[in-house]
Amino acid sequence: MSEGFGKDFISISDEEGNNYELEHLDTIEMDGAYYMAFLPADISEDSEDYGIVILKSEKGEDGDDYLVVPEDEEMDRAYELFMQELFPEDE
Repeated sequence: MSEGFGKDFISISDEEGNNYELEHLDTIEMDGAYYMAFLPADISEDSEDYGIVILKSEKGEDGDDYLVVPEDEEMDRAYELFMQELFPEDE
């Protein structure tokens, strides 16, 4: 895990009850919605599954905030914005 990004961690669970620990890198607003970029904190950087995780904040029917996986087109646009934000020196 990279020490250069900070120490904001969250634990989340999916619908199947699997738990994950993620390191929060950044949050952006795009088209009136908030997107958050994370790195997995519970797997090795050498793992083929290691990489940036992008989740979108949405209000549920119960009024609570939830993190959901964005649609493909949203994901691509958010990924590009995060790359520009996190690594501005890279093209």
